[in-house]
Amino acid sequence: MKLSVVIPVYNEKNTIKDIVAKVKAVNNFDKELIVVDDGSTDGTREILADLQKEQSDLKVVFKEKNSGKGDTLRVGFQHSTGDYVIVQDADLEYDPKDYKLLLEALKTNDAAVVYGSRFSGKYEDMSSLHYVGNRLLTLITNVLFGVNLTDMETCYKLVPGEFIRKLDIKSKRFNFEPEITAKILKSHLKICEVPINYKGRTFSEGKKITWKDGISALWTLVKYKFTN
Repeated sequence: MKLSVVIPVYNEKNTIKDIVAKVKAVNNFDKELIVVDDGSTDGTREILADLQKEQSDLKVVFKEKNSGKGDTLRVGFQHSTGDYVIVQDADLEYDPKDYKLLLEALKTNDAAVVYGSRFSGKYEDMSSLHYVGNRLLTLITNVLFGVNLTDMETCYKLVPGEFIRKLDIKSKRFNFEPEITAKILKSHLKICEVPINYKGRTFSEGKKITWKDGISALWTLVKYKFTN
């Protein structure tokens, strides 16, 4: 089985080389790495251009204009060829070593999709605002869709490649997470969760999601509960 790892990037010059190295260091399974730059202006594009020259197995896609994480992932998914796809943020908050936990869960569960749960694993340095927001959005997901998730907003969602490449992803920003979750559940794909590790970063360190994105995520959940 081949795993496609899609990394959406916007102004991550301080971490992009590290995360590419960490993903490539995870072994024992076939994988492809796809980096999509969302119009970075801080020097990230130049770093990626150099990496692309040095590493022939690295796929890099450059978008000319910044249009948000959701749109960037849509582009990345279309360039993927793996049996399964996972998203890797470029900011080092998530540890690629945990891929193995998600892949192993496919063998031991009858679920088609595996989520990595920060709240059933080890999480550090998550602000109170993000903690409450993540918990609330997960609770609303459970109520709307009749499931029992612990972390809907997690970045680590291991999803069948054929399924995700066919999706019409409409969310442009961070509301990709509730949209993909709603569409997975409405497609009757079972989700299981495994504990993962998480170490948050602050806004001063480059974190981009805000409370406004939480409001957008709530609206997205409700919208896709009742529409396609």
